Amino acid sequence: MRKAVFPGSFDPITLGHYDIIRRGVTLFDKVIVAIGVNADKKYMFSLEERMNFIKESFKDEPKITVVSYKGLTVDFCQKNDVKFILRGLRNPADFEFEKAIAHTNRDLAPIETVFLLTAAKTSYIASSIVRDVIRNNGDYTKLVPKSVRIDKT
Repeated sequence: MRKAVFPGSFDPITLGHYDIIRRGVTLFDKVIVAIGVNADKKYMFSLEERMNFIKESFKDEPKITVVSYKGLTVDFCQKNDVKFILRGLRNPADFEFEKAIAHTNRDLAPIETVFLLTAAKTSYIASSIVRDVIRNNGDYTKLVPKSVRIDKT
């Protein structure tokens, strides 16, 4: 079985993430969306909310599972017998950053990173932009899957 981990903080999941996960399912038998937990990071959404956003988005796709983890992604991969890390690339800066991580990961463990280019229509979307739109009461709904809904009451 060819499994891939798609790691991230997903604070929140965006349409760009959604697109990469959907396309990843066509390449792998199983895609594990792995939410990394970093105690030093301040998140807008709780881990439970982030997990629910993703689970709801893919509730009808049995090849996708959603989990959380702490520590190095390669350690998580090895513990779960995963040989591939799936990553999306929006722009050249993403490529340079992700390339360095991929080389480091391959140095640490026999795990390959597979890059998918984001769709042109979602290439500008980043979770940090979505959070800024939400903080300023903008229409974030065109940037995220339908499962990401904020109760503003």
